[in-house]
Amino acid sequence: MGPADIYPDPARTPGAVNPEIAQENIRETICNPRWSTRSIRPEASYTNRLKNEQIGEYGYSDSRMRDYEEDHFIPLELGGNPTDSKNLWPEPFETSIPDGGAHFKDKVENYLHAEVCSGSLTLDQAQHEITADWYRVYTESVPH
Repeated sequence: MGPADIYPDPARTPGAVNPEIAQENIRETICNPRWSTRSIRPEASYTNRLKNEQIGEYGYSDSRMRDYEEDHFIPLELGGNPTDSKNLWPEPFETSIPDGGAHFKDKVENYLHAEVCSGSLTLDQAQHEITADWYRVYTESVPH
């Protein structure tokens, strides 16, 4: 739905799930208020190295690392794999549209997490929604 620059390259970053998080254990993991993504988030040394490599691989003309967030395409709070490079990409903060950057995808992540934990969506459905078109979810479902 959105322009290409708001999405990761599907060949490089199709998304990858965390095998330790499934629908059967979301009450103990992602939907448990005592569980935190900090418990599985990779070290900044790993994500910064990967971000630097991927900025080059993606061919971005802007190579300033501060202009990107090394983002989990399937977010940790939706059972995304924390360290698989197929789930990490240098997501720009500024894109060709004003609501297409990293901060807007974060709103979709929070919305889908709430939907999963309320039982409105399954974990698989939410993972599919974010990888199929996170921006469509933003424009059609996330309150603005």
